[in-house]
Amino acid sequence: MNTPDAEYAALLPWSMDAIRYDGIDRETLEGEEALFRLLACASFIEITSDLYTANLAEYFRDDAQVVEWLRHHWEPEELQHGAALRRYVQTAWPQFDWDRAYQGFYAEYSRCCQLERLAPSRSLEMVARCVIETGTASFYRLLAESAPEPVLKDLAGRIAADEVRHYKNFYHFFRRYCRREQPGRAAVMRTLWSRASEIDAEDGFIAFKHVLRVRHPERGVDRHEYEQFLRSIRGTVRAHFPYRMALKMFLKPLDLPPVMGRVILGSASAATRMLLR
Repeated sequence: MNTPDAEYAALLPWSMDAIRYDGIDRETLEGEEALFRLLACASFIEITSDLYTANLAEYFRDDAQVVEWLRHHWEPEELQHGAALRRYVQTAWPQFDWDRAYQGFYAEYSRCCQLERLAPSRSLEMVARCVIETGTASFYRLLAESAPEPVLKDLAGRIAADEVRHYKNFYHFFRRYCRREQPGRAAVMRTLWSRASEIDAEDGFIAFKHVLRVRHPERGVDRHEYEQFLRSIRGTVRAHFPYRMALKMFLKPLDLPPVMGRVILGSASAATRMLLR
């Protein structure tokens, strides 16, 4: 199973040993089926980070600084996120066959992780990475705020802090490549919106499908059921989503003038809240 290499363990910002898995309040989690599905899906995606890293390392293969950070920091931390979430799911819902469900997910999803799907330039791929990290940081911040169980709050908070830090590194590399490639604000905007529209469109559904196939083998799973599930958790998202943080991170690569940035940030934040009603 995918876990961080021992040689990089000392570089991790926190250890799974610090998570009090034996203190998980399973009684509090009774009936929390939506939370179970979210965590199981997240564990699948996070623990498959070695596939994403391999593609990125190949794409940036002649940039030693980027590859070193990806291999020695980003990948081990992402793998630890997956391993930590896997242990939480297996501890909180021991009747769920995590390994069998993950095998089905990996067999399908690994075919989707292709180098050809990366952005056409390095600066724009770093923009795409910023969008992904914005999404994950926001998700775990939301989870840390809304989770009904204390151990999960702690774990989600740790992961959220890692994802914000990952964003800052990708943004740093984006700025460095911008000086070379000068992609232009319009190209950056197109990449932001294109990648944002793809978030959860594929990996989330594939993970959801394989979680439910093992959780409820008696019934089939289709995209309509996945969309129904997303609608069912909209209330929690609306109440706890970190709007301002997410929008600030999302807009940052556009390098807008301060006044324009404040206006757009305020308007976009209000619009996002309305859309989630």
